[in-house]
Amino acid sequence: MDEVGKGQGEQPAEGSEAVGVEAARGTEVTGRLPRWEGKARAKVNLVLRILAREEDGFHQIETEFQTLDLADDISIELSPSEGVSLEVEGVPAGDLGEAEDNLAVRAARSWLEAYADLREPHAAMPFPGIRIRLHKAIPHGAGLGGGSSDAGAVLRGLDELHGNPLGRGRLVELGSALGSDVPFFVLDEPRALGWGRGDRLLPLSALPARPVLVALPPFRISTPRAYRTLAGQREREGLGWAGGRLLEPEELNGWSRVMERSSNDFEAALERLHPELLGIRQTLDAFGARPARLSGSGSAVFGVFESESDMEEARRELRAVLPEARVIPTRTAAG
Repeated sequence: MDEVGKGQGEQPAEGSEAVGVEAARGTEVTGRLPRWEGKARAKVNLVLRILAREEDGFHQIETEFQTLDLADDISIELSPSEGVSLEVEGVPAGDLGEAEDNLAVRAARSWLEAYADLREPHAAMPFPGIRIRLHKAIPHGAGLGGGSSDAGAVLRGLDELHGNPLGRGRLVELGSALGSDVPFFVLDEPRALGWGRGDRLLPLSALPARPVLVALPPFRISTPRAYRTLAGQREREGLGWAGGRLLEPEELNGWSRVMERSSNDFEAALERLHPELLGIRQTLDAFGARPARLSGSGSAVFGVFESESDMEEARRELRAVLPEARVIPTRTAAG
């Protein structure tokens, strides 16, 4: 999806001991330094339709987001020293790019600017600095929303640490300027419809949790390349961009209805470019995944199963036929 600034990086930050005093939901006081800890969950797209292209190059979309138990761990500590620092664990040093480009860092700076507009002129902040620690578990650049989820968690965490001065509506606005998936993660809901650029959202009731297998082939697909590939396919085949459709409320209830409407407009074009994606999806489908889809613009492919045993059989098969792929078992988040 059209995400801005998905690069991530690491820069060591100094730590301190937590004393475990609750200040707000997910918030602790670390000595005299307020601290927030939480999860930044991965997402998959149960539905993804790519609509009209705007003059600035962005596309209108229609999607159904679903979060997973697969998540990054994130902590935010306020500091009396100005500046935003970042420490990342769980990935090789330098694998995620420069810290200045990290969506979590950009989210923190965005929150600080918005909060400054609310304060009295020249009013001092007792803790003008922010230390962010990420333990990465969500694969980078796979269409699972890892960077966007980190950014959404930072926006939520900073607002909670300060007594929610901005509120969820303003945080969604800040998130939409960072990337098209960030507003969904600001909501912190298990499931939602998204349209426009992904910044118009309708939270949906959670579906019962189900096992999910996420498979990642040994390559990444950049979002701009995915859109170029899709545009080229539609031009060659004389296809226009998808138009509107009527979505009945009952279509949103239950996994059986999800299976009926699940789709991803990127699949046909990207599976022609990378046949491995089709092979993974067909394997997941053969072992009972409903649905089995590409997530976002890839390269992750996921399957939702009714039972753990079916998921484990699919996992063993994928390891046998595609040993170079990374396979991650998880579950859909149920709220």
